[in-house]
Amino acid sequence: MNKTPRDWFLFLLLSLIWGSSFILIKIGLDNHLGAFQIASIRIVSAGFVLFPVAISSFRKIPVAKLKYVFLSGLLGSLIPSFLFCIAEKEIDSSLAGILNCLTPIFVIIIGALFFNTQTSQNKILGVVIAFAGCVLLLISNGHMQESRHLLYLSLIVLATIFYAVNVQLVSRHLVSIPSLQIAAVALSLNALLAGIILVATGYFSLSFTNKAVWVASGAAVVLGIAGTALATIIFYALVKSAGGLFASMVTYGIPFVAIAWGIYYNESFSMVKIACLFIILLGIYLANKKVNT
Repeated sequence: MNKTPRDWFLFLLLSLIWGSSFILIKIGLDNHLGAFQIASIRIVSAGFVLFPVAISSFRKIPVAKLKYVFLSGLLGSLIPSFLFCIAEKEIDSSLAGILNCLTPIFVIIIGALFFNTQTSQNKILGVVIAFAGCVLLLISNGHMQESRHLLYLSLIVLATIFYAVNVQLVSRHLVSIPSLQIAAVALSLNALLAGIILVATGYFSLSFTNKAVWVASGAAVVLGIAGTALATIIFYALVKSAGGLFASMVTYGIPFVAIAWGIYYNESFSMVKIACLFIILLGIYLANKKVNT
């Protein structure tokens, strides 16, 4: 599938938006909101923005496809949002951004295991190299010696698996449905669940005279409107125009944006971390490289 200038523009825009999401989560967490509150505000904000579109879109989506639309919102937005917020309570936003680039590797693995996608030797080699880079990254940060950190890191890996499943889901079941309709309905449906969770966490009993609460809430709202609503529309459009694998490779750009924000906010930084990132990206490149036959 040939890539157009529009595809590359969407690719870069999505890298910038999603790469900035990790630091917005950290800002929210640093200003006294809980992980469940930030994730819930994110999804509720996205669903609220897209609700007017969702009202008209419900009638246009075949009933048989609605379950896939709901699942897409659940796997591609709601669950990963909570997983990343919980994980970033203990790890740097830049590290979360780097590990997020495992998504295209899991696209290949899940495609091979559950969707009968052909797996070549270069794909296997790429997967091995990417995971080797991931392990080196964890060792260099000292996380392999602390089970607590491994638990939080595993949440990010789990989130990338959900992202990968969503890529396969959209590519195989929702190609015929306009991107805006998918995003609007998926996020609006999942916003109902997020709203219930937000109430249950006691968010509305917080003191809104506290500036920190407004800063954290504002970061979460921006995260929802830009990092979820707008980004989801762009992502669905990219999957349909350029293919699921190319869309998942947006994770090439995301970690560099995340690292830049991390440096700006004085998070830990080392050349070892950059080296591990390039090893992971090399694995992703090899896994997605076309083999001439």
